[in-house]
Amino acid sequence: MEQSDLLREQLVKLLGWHGAHVNFDDAVEGVPPQMQGVRPDGLSHSLWELLEHLRITQRDILDFCRDPAYAAPKWPDDYWPKSTAPPTPESWPESVTAFRADRDALAWLIADPTVDLYAKIPHGEGQTYLREAVLVADHSAYHLGEFVAVRRLLGVWK
Repeated sequence: MEQSDLLREQLVKLLGWHGAHVNFDDAVEGVPPQMQGVRPDGLSHSLWELLEHLRITQRDILDFCRDPAYAAPKWPDDYWPKSTAPPTPESWPESVTAFRADRDALAWLIADPTVDLYAKIPHGEGQTYLREAVLVADHSAYHLGEFVAVRRLLGVWK
């Protein structure tokens, strides 16, 4: 196996968080609907806000990697949901499904041997595909830690 193949394999695993900490699927599984929009005392975000922020941010980075006409959303307003709770009962599962689909699309991009991971993204400001993959994994791991802490404070963690 070539080094670039090994790197791609490790990055794909990193995006799925199989290893040192809880993965996305385990973190979002089984959250009661009545707890999805609750902000524990002293904390800034509900589980819904964290889930949507993860989805929105990952999608933004995926769009940046793939779209030469990419335009950055307004920070921070466009990176967080407008409400603390899901607006409809379908919103939570739709967000979870969209996050998974975008994670898979990013994994396909990273695994594609025709993509030079070290190449600067043509419409970027020096960012590489490797940097963006690591950024998604790092950002998601940070907020998944928050997600688990919020679930613990709400009493809905296994």
